[in-house]
Amino acid sequence: MSKKIGFIGCGNMGGAMLAGILDSGKCTAQEVMVSASSEKSAADKREKYGVTATADNCAVAAFADILFLTVKPQYYAQVIDQIRESVSDDTIIITVAPGKTLTWLAERFGGAHKIIRTMPNTPSLVKEGMMGMCANSCVTEEDIAVVRDICDGFSRTELVAENLMDVVTAVSGSSPAYVFMFIEAMADAAVAGGMPRSQAYTFAAQAVLGSAKMVLETGKHPGELKDMVCSPAGTTIQAVRVLEEKGMRSAVIEAMEKCLDISRNM
Repeated sequence: MSKKIGFIGCGNMGGAMLAGILDSGKCTAQEVMVSASSEKSAADKREKYGVTATADNCAVAAFADILFLTVKPQYYAQVIDQIRESVSDDTIIITVAPGKTLTWLAERFGGAHKIIRTMPNTPSLVKEGMMGMCANSCVTEEDIAVVRDICDGFSRTELVAENLMDVVTAVSGSSPAYVFMFIEAMADAAVAGGMPRSQAYTFAAQAVLGSAKMVLETGKHPGELKDMVCSPAGTTIQAVRVLEEKGMRSAVIEAMEKCLDISRNM
């Protein structure tokens, strides 16, 4: 059964999610309504996606069977206060804000609403996202299946316990930034070795992409895959030795712990 989908906020993340849903054929543009911060922005969204767009958040909330709240976390209280009377009890509300718990969301909306808390990441822009999600007791298994099917257009999804949602922020929500830094550093070293920069980025990025695919598709432990590259007395084991000496693992763990701490206290 087709569902009407609403997006309140349609910036980089919301736009990536919307584009993935439309491109996958999970719904048609006629079944989507989005809100934007101004009439000009709404017109841009109509032109770009072919959907109904408005500057009226309440109109989107009243329209949607599945409502994505993709505004920045600092605007959640304001937006929820604005739309709570327009959202029906049957609407599935999907949030993307770190630190906004299911309890906080339910209290803000009032009543018995279906709420799914998620944490997507920016690779959703290229339909390779990773999204963790948890739901309150009003959400049925059928509701979750519908939402996961829709989100498959831009992301893998995994159900997690709510107490792990901040971990999701650290391990996938924020981690593309860590990976981009790693790619940039590898490319810098390649440039220092004489390779043109554009080519260096291609080699580094493809190596990361292929390595990640090996982890996902072979099911082998990352340590085993690393050992496959490290020939006795070879080049790779010497590079690994330097990374260990410089504390690469510890730096990554400490960075993620800091990210986790900030997420928990937002």
